[in-house]
Amino acid sequence: MSGDRASATPESGAGASRRTPMGRGPGGRFGPGGPGPRRPRFRVVRKLAGAMLAVLLLAVGTASLIVWRKYEQLVSDLPTVGVLRTYQPPVMSRIYSGDGRVIAELAAERRLFVPYNAIPDKVKAAFVSAEDQNFYTHGGVDPLAILRAAVTDLETFHKRRPIGASTITQQVARIMLLGSNARTFERKAKEAVLAMRIEQTLSKDRILEIYLNEIYLGAGAYGITAASQTYFNKPLDQLDAAEAAFLGALPKSPTNYNPYRNPEAAKTRRDWVLDRMADTHAITVAEAQAAKAEPLVPKAFVRPGPVPGSEWFSEEVRRQLLDRYGENQTMQGGLVVHTSLDPALQDEATQDLRDGLMHYDRAHGGWRGAVTHLDGIGPVVVHHARRGHAPDAPALSWEASLAAVARPAGMVPDWRMAVVLSPALGSVGWLDNPDAAGGPGSPHQATLDSDDMAWMRTYKGLRAGDVLMVEPHKGTDGQPTDKVAIRQIPQVEGAIVSMDPTTGRVLALVGGWSFESSQFNRATQALRQPGSSFKPIVYLAGMMQGISPSQKFEDEPYSNGTWHPNNYEKTFGGPTTLHDALRRSLNLVTIRLAAHIGMSNVAKLAIDLHEVDAMPKVLPAALGAVETTVLRESGAYASIASGGKEVLPSLIDDVQDRDGHVIWRPAGLGVQASADPSQPPVLTDTRRQVADPASAFQVVQMMQAVLKPGGTGRKAGAGIDFPIAGKTGTSQDFRDAWFAGFAPNLLTIVWVGFDNPQSLGEKEDGDTVAGPIWNRFMKAAMANRPHVQFRVPDGVAVVQVGDAIDAYKPGQIPGISNNLFVAKATPAELGAMDTGAENVPDAESDMGSAPAPGADIASAGGVSVDGQSVDSRAGTLGSPANPAQPGLNPPGQPGALAAGNAPAKPGAADIGMGGLY
Repeated sequence: MSGDRASATPESGAGASRRTPMGRGPGGRFGPGGPGPRRPRFRVVRKLAGAMLAVLLLAVGTASLIVWRKYEQLVSDLPTVGVLRTYQPPVMSRIYSGDGRVIAELAAERRLFVPYNAIPDKVKAAFVSAEDQNFYTHGGVDPLAILRAAVTDLETFHKRRPIGASTITQQVARIMLLGSNARTFERKAKEAVLAMRIEQTLSKDRILEIYLNEIYLGAGAYGITAASQTYFNKPLDQLDAAEAAFLGALPKSPTNYNPYRNPEAAKTRRDWVLDRMADTHAITVAEAQAAKAEPLVPKAFVRPGPVPGSEWFSEEVRRQLLDRYGENQTMQGGLVVHTSLDPALQDEATQDLRDGLMHYDRAHGGWRGAVTHLDGIGPVVVHHARRGHAPDAPALSWEASLAAVARPAGMVPDWRMAVVLSPALGSVGWLDNPDAAGGPGSPHQATLDSDDMAWMRTYKGLRAGDVLMVEPHKGTDGQPTDKVAIRQIPQVEGAIVSMDPTTGRVLALVGGWSFESSQFNRATQALRQPGSSFKPIVYLAGMMQGISPSQKFEDEPYSNGTWHPNNYEKTFGGPTTLHDALRRSLNLVTIRLAAHIGMSNVAKLAIDLHEVDAMPKVLPAALGAVETTVLRESGAYASIASGGKEVLPSLIDDVQDRDGHVIWRPAGLGVQASADPSQPPVLTDTRRQVADPASAFQVVQMMQAVLKPGGTGRKAGAGIDFPIAGKTGTSQDFRDAWFAGFAPNLLTIVWVGFDNPQSLGEKEDGDTVAGPIWNRFMKAAMANRPHVQFRVPDGVAVVQVGDAIDAYKPGQIPGISNNLFVAKATPAELGAMDTGAENVPDAESDMGSAPAPGADIASAGGVSVDGQSVDSRAGTLGSPANPAQPGLNPPGQPGALAAGNAPAKPGAADIGMGGLY
């Protein structure tokens, strides 16, 4: 049974195999005869996971290495943010007049810097709300803004330009350090790195200050202060919430939100900024709604300067600043330049010069014809206008045609373009305020002055449709009348400089008819011969050698070779005092005086007075055959007027840097605090003494006679009741007309001439042409100034001898003329050496190069003749042992130049004869 039961089990069947649990065989768990170890579960999965992890680690490592290398490359050339600690933004420089008005701005870009503490909170809030609401919480980069921008860009892909997520700090990095607007990943990465560095370096306030002063806001305005002026013509602290919000709207796109071009878009963006300001609680919702109700009305800003008429002055200041500080500091250094300009005197000088040039032009040039001609203007227009009817054809309307005519360069602002409507009646039509925005201006009709019509017809005919320049007459109420005066731009030019003779402060400077038509400054850049206005320097040199105003020199014919100088009137007066010689501007006496005192002394004094830098030491130079400028002559005359002190004309009172520190002021005069605090400051004067005060006053006293009856400047002095002194100047062939004169507290120099030197006309001398201009200006300028007397130096006596009132030094006897040409031991007659005959080139063509600058002709110590020294200053001829040197040429005969100064070859540079009158 047991065997049967055993055979009946499944395992005992044929081919059956008994399964034994793994590890459970006879030999133990893994003993012999067992099935062996069980294989691990998920072996392939684990291998795959390990491989993937290795690849991932390798990829991450490789990527990290690549990123690190890329980061190193990215930051290797990044600028340092440390420069922002001491950053000073480029700021325009401003020029102020003497009364504190801005007369000009110097800038390549319009920038005005304002410190953080001076920026109104509403302005800060407007920019932060619009550009970077999380500015005060992020570390330079705003991840939430980046994510928001990315989502928005994906949603609007291909529909619009991607929006940015740059923070204010990133914008500072781009503007200040990168200077690039390229829309690339590399630029954005650099921008982000720099932004985080900036946040670690600067405070939030400093970052916002830089941003608000540097951001470009359109219309040439950089920074919020310039933008406030540009769009609303008001300072920053006067902006309301709506205006501040508009400025905050501009950084996104100054062009698209320009209120002049796109007013609706600008208002929409402004209102959006106001909503953001309300969201950030910078303003209340009610305030935002009230501000949104305000219309966006920009107010045009007119950039200051130059003040009309001050262009010459401002440009000379700019030129001096460029020479002293260079272009970068001048145009971007934020300099504050205080000048000496007196706007009222500048206006007066401009008008007086223009009146004088127009008067000369009308008397000499005649009418040169119409500016242009308009077709289709005929009597029918005048007929309808007289009957009060409008023209019956659009082609006959002159207003639109005239409005299209360009005004000529140099046309005075008070003039108008007018079209001739009726030549017979002199009827013209013109437009008032032709430059007014929105239209050509209001039309007017008037009639030409009868004198003007007669003058015009003398030279050219008049046709209907001719376009003229006219100046409307104005009634007592300031409104135009029914008369107009014809005007034309003169061809002659001129210049005026007026200054304080004591300090050298230039109060007015006009360099020509119109700065618009020509920027060449004839007061500072034109080198012209001063003619006889140079003579006071010769007389001052004589006074400095002890010669008295009563000293007489021969006023007799004088010639040397082909050079035959003469007096203006072609008359001779025999022995003549220096007083009368200067009053009547006698050339022959001046030549003899210059020869007597020595041209070296004259040249040295002229250089010391800064009339010239160098001059030939020949006698024609004593008559003004040198070249100088109006400004230079102003300084020379000021030195004479101020008692011989060196006076350098100055247009600038001081220059301050952007921090308000004075970095320059003219040398010489200054103010020093008193040692005793209870005492006022002490005026210091370190200027050198070029001439002694007594000698300078003697010349001033003689120059007063020039403006009185009998003097060459009687027209300049006509009707003036305050003390004045001056001198006329007329160069060879009447090419230059000068009048240089001064009161004790005001000096003015006037010059008139052509840019291309040519004669002004026979008898058109300094008193006739320049004198009336000087007279009008001085009367107006002195109307509100005190009338003071010239100060008499200590020890000087003012004595009247006959009709001459002169000043005398101690030891000089009024009215007595000493014999300067007699030796102490042996008297001698006046010889050629004393007349200067031997010191003059043989011909006028030799004057330019015969004596090189520095060579001595008729020098202070005498000249060499036949190997002997001749000294005429001490009243001697030759040495005491040989008082009367033989062999000297008599007056009127050719003489020899001083040793070493042989005459030049014919054809040498011609410097002209010199002064005439």
